[in-house]
Amino acid sequence: MVGLSAPFDLVIFDNDGVLVDSEPVANAVLARLLTEYGFPCTVEESLAAFMGRSVPQVRAIVEERLGRALPDDLEARYRADLYPSFASSLQPIPGVVEALRAIVLPVCVASSGTHERIRLTLGCTGLWDHFGGRVFSAQDVTHGKPAPDLFLHTAATLGVEPRRCAVVEDSPAGVTAANAAGMTSFAFARLAPASALGHATGTVFSDMADLPALLASAGG
Repeated sequence: MVGLSAPFDLVIFDNDGVLVDSEPVANAVLARLLTEYGFPCTVEESLAAFMGRSVPQVRAIVEERLGRALPDDLEARYRADLYPSFASSLQPIPGVVEALRAIVLPVCVASSGTHERIRLTLGCTGLWDHFGGRVFSAQDVTHGKPAPDLFLHTAATLGVEPRRCAVVEDSPAGVTAANAAGMTSFAFARLAPASALGHATGTVFSDMADLPALLASAGG
């Protein structure tokens, strides 16, 4: 277990792909919609380009590349297609329940998803109660990941110095945001290749069961 001698006062978890196994289905929906709207995209390409980013950020990136606006209903159609599948079939990341039980440090969530999406995904996977309402969304700040704003907002709200925060992320954008916030980033290489997450300042790992020990030993 992570004890009081750990070098952190707070562990910040990303949600999608770190706590809940949502990225494959979410990117399948996103790739299909973008392709329909004239931006051909496979699930693999969507994961590589957009994992860890909010839908408004995806819109901005795609519109810049296309040189035109996407339809106004992108976000609404994305939610309408995605959320029912979450409610019926979403599962926690393997090993994350046990990891959360083993970590005795305060934990919270800071996600690029909306508050609605975070509540839905954590609720239907039974993870919501682990966080005691300490849940933060890109909706809370002006600039989402890879900017550090969300992580800095989270730390300030909870009264923790950034240097005393550990961040668990699974995307290059999320690791970049944590690093820019002056926090220690732990990169979970499950969908993104480890080579894309090598800028993590803590370590790169692939088994969630390893996380409690990694947090405890980070200052050693």
